[in-house]
Amino acid sequence: MNKDPIPYIPDNAPFTAEQRAWLNGFLAGIFSTAPEISAAPARKRVAVLYASQSGTAEGLARKLAKELRAQGHTPAVSTLVGYTPAALASETYALILASTYGDGDAPDGVQPFFEQLCLEQFPRMEKLQYAVFALGDRHYDNFCKFGADLDAKLAALGANPLCKRIDSDVDVAAPFAEWQSIVLEQLNARDERASVLKASAPSAPAESASKVDKLKKADPIISRNKPVLAPLLEKRNLTHAASTKVTLHLAFCTAESGLAYEAGDAFGVIPHNDPNLVADILQLLRFNGNEQVANGKSGTTTLHDALTHGLQITRLSRKIVQEYGKRGQCARLLDLLANERQAALEEYISGRGIVDLLVEFPGVLDDPADLVALLPRLTPRLYSISSSPAAHAGQLHATVAVVRYQSHNRERGGVCSTLFADRTSVSERVPIYIQPNKKFRLPADANAPMIMIGPGTGIAPFRGFLHERRALGHSGRNWLFFGERSSATDFLYRDELQGMLADGHLARLDTAFSRDQERKVYVQDRMLENSWQFWQWLEQGATVYVCGDASRMAKDVHASLLRIVEKEGAMPSDRAEEYVAALKEQHRYHRDVY
Repeated sequence: MNKDPIPYIPDNAPFTAEQRAWLNGFLAGIFSTAPEISAAPARKRVAVLYASQSGTAEGLARKLAKELRAQGHTPAVSTLVGYTPAALASETYALILASTYGDGDAPDGVQPFFEQLCLEQFPRMEKLQYAVFALGDRHYDNFCKFGADLDAKLAALGANPLCKRIDSDVDVAAPFAEWQSIVLEQLNARDERASVLKASAPSAPAESASKVDKLKKADPIISRNKPVLAPLLEKRNLTHAASTKVTLHLAFCTAESGLAYEAGDAFGVIPHNDPNLVADILQLLRFNGNEQVANGKSGTTTLHDALTHGLQITRLSRKIVQEYGKRGQCARLLDLLANERQAALEEYISGRGIVDLLVEFPGVLDDPADLVALLPRLTPRLYSISSSPAAHAGQLHATVAVVRYQSHNRERGGVCSTLFADRTSVSERVPIYIQPNKKFRLPADANAPMIMIGPGTGIAPFRGFLHERRALGHSGRNWLFFGERSSATDFLYRDELQGMLADGHLARLDTAFSRDQERKVYVQDRMLENSWQFWQWLEQGATVYVCGDASRMAKDVHASLLRIVEKEGAMPSDRAEEYVAALKEQHRYHRDVY
């Protein structure tokens, strides 16, 4: 009898992950039905995770992954830097190589993962089967302490050990070989037992699949009108206390919520207004807030609730100025409405809200219904998602710049960013939904190079892209351009990005910190400084992504791209325009600008 294993498409074959999965399923179907070939163990996805200080654990992880592939499994190698407990909880098998650093600590950058793992709100891990290989040095008192702590914590969360933890001194060869042999034996034994159980199990009724489909169809559609209430798991500053701005990293729990997204998507937040500003408006109008007004949904609500949750109160528009001016016969406002006064009108409404009209022109509104009719609806705020569903299962991350400024003798702020910064605590629930961005996706070819240009919070989707590519095992080279004001205070995700650069996941990281030298430097300047390399990447099939400010940055980056094509491609300007247009047609130039 032929005992050759079922053939499969290797990870480095020129197919996407989806194409490989389909082809592997096709081959498995053909060979599994052939009578002369015996059943082979099922391919298992195995997360191979490492916490490495000097590189030893990482090297062993990659060696283990190679052996897993040779035995027909599908390893997903990842560092624990930037990894999340929720992602670990979503795995079925995880093999963890954990070094201890210093006085029993986790390696640099891994401590946040372990601290999150120890938080009470993280889910149980009964689904997870794991094994820990701990690395250390017996000369230190806390020999292999981090690996031991990690093993104990996973067991306390209900995870199931594949085998007893092995602790290794600096001479790792023999202990690692022993541990690898044990875990591979356990994985293959589980495959064999699963095959026996599957063969002996009765066939499922035909209607089961249809019942599942019906249940799926019955699930409510999550949208801006039907958001989910997602608990805030984490809120931390990405900027230094000495920075002139505040940028937050937020993590929401989406486990069991039905909320699903892809890397590159955005999410919407249903915000509410600052209660202090609402109180100021009510006081100026001498309303108590309990007055009943229309809520925009053929019903009524209180004026306080409408001002808090339903109406846009922080911005003025030409229409608001026009209606308010007419109602109160306000000469100055009416004068601003003349066609030749457009520039003056724009200057006037900039940085003002309805509260400013009430202060400057009092006594115009005496009916709560008139105020409600005057103001537009409060709309959701959209943010690029900065996480990967493959690497951060059960979570959604955001990178939010907090908007604060003073205008016309009043402290002001962004409706949603100050909501996160000032009025939302960890564990509170926030109404959110997914806004798909199908035109901002990873390259279909897992081997294709990728250039990402994202200054400031424009880095958000690219953090998600990088984690997604790592989790899926994509081999394409990654180049990131990141810019901010100062390296010392505003280098967002510094440890993560430098870690990715050190381990090769980022082939290049070019930064532009505009205030760190006398002459301001921006990402478009770094592009031009590296124009030859940029051109080589383009000619090698790279896809270019831009995310961030539309008013200046995106235009300047586009101009720099054209200059690079003209210079390095030796093309006249019209040919360069055609070249860039062709990139768009080939889905190799994407912009997510706002």
